Amino acid sequence: MEILGYLAAILIGISLGLIGGGGSILTVPVLVYLFGVDVTLATSYSLFIIGTTSLVGAFRNYRKGLVSIRTALLFGIPSIATVFIARQFLLPAIPQVLFKVDGFEVTKSFATMTLFAFLMLLASISMIRPGNTALQTSTPKSKTRFLANLLFAGIGVGLVTGLLGAGGGFLLIPVLVLLFKMPMKEAVGTSLLIIALNSLFGFAGDVGNVSPDWIFLLILTSIAIAGILVGGWLSNRIDGKRLKTGFGWFVFIMAVYILIKEIFLH
Repeated sequence: MEILGYLAAILIGISLGLIGGGGSILTVPVLVYLFGVDVTLATSYSLFIIGTTSLVGAFRNYRKGLVSIRTALLFGIPSIATVFIARQFLLPAIPQVLFKVDGFEVTKSFATMTLFAFLMLLASISMIRPGNTALQTSTPKSKTRFLANLLFAGIGVGLVTGLLGAGGGFLLIPVLVLLFKMPMKEAVGTSLLIIALNSLFGFAGDVGNVSPDWIFLLILTSIAIAGILVGGWLSNRIDGKRLKTGFGWFVFIMAVYILIKEIFLH
């Protein structure tokens, strides 16, 4: 199973390089199901792996002019603050067993993975649906509305990152493409920078609360970085609209797998 886990680490990086997200969708299940890592610790590990790998990808995209620094920073301020609050206060307050239904325990782990999957389903549907995402304008007409959208979207992604250990790319890409009308490839680069900021700040807040296996963590991260370099190379040869649709189906398949695993095979 560990061999499959290391192979999956390559896919994590390729996913981030190609579509600016989806890496954390793979990372948490890989850590939990293939390496046997506790769910809460897996969310922390995921933040480091995804944050470091995304930072490499963001730098490569920045050099190509495919990162909106302004959008990333405006998005990042409320998002990072929300990640910090979620990791420091909300996550530790959640009990291991939430409630019982006819003898079935709804645990923190079960709730985390199923919530993860339902959010992925919503995001995937928004990306699979046909629509014109190649509009030139990258902001709503009203500046106030634009800032309000950034604020609420940043808080939403921050909650996902903080509670689930997900970089939030599977939500960020639909937000940037569908809400802010950003071209797909620019959305990929901007998403990577936001993911890196959120994830690394989130992991920094965890350092005092966890004792990471640094050798294991650095090996997985190195493999994922190699994958993102491959993914970045492939993205130059694939049309942006195909990336959007392919990303949607990828997220959908992963969501269905997690739901089947947690509900029927647990």
